Amino acid sequence: MAAYRVDINCQRKGVTARVTLVLGPGNVSLVTRAAAVGVDCRAKASPRLSSLRISPYTQSKVRVEPDPKKQRLRVYYETLYAAWGCQHWWPSHTRFEVIVGAYLTQNTSWKNVEVALRRLRGACLLSLAGIRDAHLSELEDKIRPAGYFRQKAARLKTFVAFVDAQYGGSLNRMFAQPMEKLRRELLALNGVGPETADSILLYAGQHPVFVVDTYTRRILERHAILPANADYEVIRELFERALSRLPGAEGRVMPTIRAKRKSATAHRPSRMSRAKRSPLAQIYNDMHGLIVTVGKNYCLKREARCEECPLRKFLPEGLVVRVGRPRPH
Repeated sequence: MAAYRVDINCQRKGVTARVTLVLGPGNVSLVTRAAAVGVDCRAKASPRLSSLRISPYTQSKVRVEPDPKKQRLRVYYETLYAAWGCQHWWPSHTRFEVIVGAYLTQNTSWKNVEVALRRLRGACLLSLAGIRDAHLSELEDKIRPAGYFRQKAARLKTFVAFVDAQYGGSLNRMFAQPMEKLRRELLALNGVGPETADSILLYAGQHPVFVVDTYTRRILERHAILPANADYEVIRELFERALSRLPGAEGRVMPTIRAKRKSATAHRPSRMSRAKRSPLAQIYNDMHGLIVTVGKNYCLKREARCEECPLRKFLPEGLVVRVGRPRPH
């Protein structure tokens, strides 16, 4: 059965915050949309609330939300953004550097990728011409810190050959293509899976596509939203449909939210993190960066630090996250 959402105001201790009233079968809950001011308006069902009657004026503002999973993801975005703000992804100076980073980050940490990128930059190879003209053995040596250096070097050569053959060596022409067409072409290249293709499209091309990674899958599973092995496209579609309904996604002005604090994994602003993009692409950009922050600091593979995580309050009631083995004291 569908749930119904009504935007109202909630006031506590002299602070007024915009909240969403969610009416479902047998329960009423309040979800804050202004976490930055620290107002908690969550409430369980009560006889008084359950018998609430919606006036004709209020009914005109009700929006049907048939999928509570999408509503949860929107609240997750607002909560995380209120906690940490923009994470400044992707931390690069040029579009091509983003593309190279998307290839190099496969099966390794970003710390190792940064070392490889510095080596490429120092050798003046961090460009289409640089990769095109470099001897394969030299390229392998420069990206060795990122691991799987032979495979990745060959794949970078393949990408440059693709741009040369299909778009005359122009990234501008390539990214001017319709997103779905370009996505199919990227996925057809050796070594390019959905995550790599979408990272290139979102962070280098500023196309509105959501990037699904290991951290995303882990959080979804531990919050009982989707299993970790769910199909990539199912997860991507869920996030895109959820986040595309945020007010800012349509270009409308969203309330100014000042982050409570800067996360430990936030990057410094860079040319690419500040690149011009649509409001929807910016939301996808921010959400992915925020999820990475959760995964690196709280929702770890072998340890769930739920008590310190901003998403702790959204864990299903009674759910206890258990991972790995207890560490010795």
